[in-house]
Amino acid sequence: MAVKIRLKRIGAKKTPFYRVVVADSRYPRDGRFIEEIGTYNPLTDPAEVKIDLEAARKWMANGAQPTDTVRSLLKKSGVIE
Repeated sequence: MAVKIRLKRIGAKKTPFYRVVVADSRYPRDGRFIEEIGTYNPLTDPAEVKIDLEAARKWMANGAQPTDTVRSLLKKSGVIE
């Protein structure tokens, strides 16, 4: 089972809003997930990122792989160097 930290899209058409979730890579993008660890709103200026740093570190220590987009958000949040 490959666990990924990725974005789950919520919000209306043309107004994206994302939840940062930990999910099995086999589940659909907006489907089942294991744990929600934050949110990401790209529409505000600057983009609003709220991530539970402890949870993110815990999951990454247990082998969860962030997607490219989530990796850049985590870099901005200071979870990874």
